[in-house]
Amino acid sequence: QVQLVESGGGLVQAGDSLRLSCAASGRTFSSYAMGWFRQAPGKEREFVAAISWSGGSTYYADSVKGRFTISRDNAKNTVYLQMNSLKPEDTAVYYCAAARPLANWGKGVEADFGSWGQGTQVTVSS
Repeated sequence: QVQLVESGGGLVQAGDSLRLSCAASGRTFSSYAMGWFRQAPGKEREFVAAISWSGGSTYYADSVKGRFTISRDNAKNTVYLQMNSLKPEDTAVYYCAAARPLANWGKGVEADFGSWGQGTQVTVSS
């Protein structure tokens, strides 16, 4: 398994940008597809974005498509989530996760991700 630590969350205003980082431990980081999920108060955790091990394939939830960009730097064992044009409804705890081997991770199903970070809070004020 890989250990994950998110950072970069904070309080911003609507329309602002924020970049989340997820640092991974372990030499096998580059072999994992990675994803970002979020959980708003009183709601279930939902898929945000995912990226293949090489970075060549990405998937997004419709709610963030065109505003958020997932990327990774395998040399730094880090995956990023660039969030632009933030809205109050983007307020949530954001989690990064590593996909299970052979999982169909592009569907954004939680069960296909086996390692999770502790989360970072993003609050967008109107």
